[in-house]
Amino acid sequence: MNEADIAPVVEFWRRLGVPGLVDVHTHFMPKRLLTRVWEYFDATGPLVGRDWPITYRFEEEERLTRIRAYGVRAFTSMLYPHKPGMAEGLNAWAADFASRTPDCLRTATFFPEREAGDYVTRAIEGGARLFKSHLQVGAYDPRDPLLDPVWAALADSGTPVVVHCGSGPVLSGPFTGPGPMLATLARFPRLPLVVAHLGLPEYGEFLRAAVRYPGVRLDTTMAFTDFIEEEAPFPRAELPLLADLRERILFGSDFPNIPYPYVHALEVLEKLDLGDDWLRAVCHDNGAALFGI
Repeated sequence: MNEADIAPVVEFWRRLGVPGLVDVHTHFMPKRLLTRVWEYFDATGPLVGRDWPITYRFEEEERLTRIRAYGVRAFTSMLYPHKPGMAEGLNAWAADFASRTPDCLRTATFFPEREAGDYVTRAIEGGARLFKSHLQVGAYDPRDPLLDPVWAALADSGTPVVVHCGSGPVLSGPFTGPGPMLATLARFPRLPLVVAHLGLPEYGEFLRAAVRYPGVRLDTTMAFTDFIEEEAPFPRAELPLLADLRERILFGSDFPNIPYPYVHALEVLEKLDLGDDWLRAVCHDNGAALFGI
C-alpha cells in the first residue's frame, strides 16, 4: 500500500472534521469488461481522443483496499451497456458485488430496449440505490420512448440516476449536451438526476437546471482537475452559483479510471475557496444524506 498516496486523502477529510468521504462516481465492474475499458483508454479510443493513463490499474481486491484506506465510507459500482441485451447481466453482477461489498451502494443501469422498464423496476424493488446512464458511450437519446417507463420508475421511487449527459470530458456524442437531457427533465420534472462530471463543458446550463428542478444534483467527477482545465475550464463567473447550490453537489472521483492521484480531485475543490462548510457538504454530508449513510 502506498502511504504517500493515502495519507493526504485522510488528512483532507480529517481536517474538515467529517468521518470520511462519500464518492458517488467510482467504477467496479466485471473483470472482462473493465479490462476492455482499460484497453480502450490505452488505445486512445474515439471517445477518448487523448492520452489517458489509468492511475489505479489494480485487481479488484487491491482497488477495494485502496478506496477503503482513503476513508471512503460509501462508493458505487458504475457500469453501463453499449448495446441492447447487456444491462440485465450487468445488474446481476452489480447486485452480487454489492451483496459481498457492504460499503458499495448497489448500482444498476439500463439501455433503451423493450425490457428496460421491467428490469429497472425489478432492480429498484431488489434494492438498487442508484442507476448509471452513459449517453456518450451508449449513444442513445434520453428522449427515446423506450426509456419513458425507466424515467417514470426512477422519478416515482426517488431513486437517483447518474447520467453522463454533458459533452465532455473529451469528445461529445450524438445525444450529449444540455438539449436532450433538459428536454427529458421537462417531461419528468421529479427525476432525481445527478449530472455526471458537473455537466462539463456545459457547466452553466446544467447548474441552472438544478435551480429549476429541485431533484437535480451534479457530481464533481474530474471537474477542476488539471487534466480537464486544460481543455474545458470551469467558468469562474459560475462560482457563486456553484456555492449557492452547495446542497446539490456531490463528490465523485471516477476511481480507478483517472490519470492523476485520487487526492488531486479533492485538492482542486479546496482551491476553489468556497469554504469548509461547502467542502464538508460536497465531500461527505450531501452524499450521506442522500443515501442515508
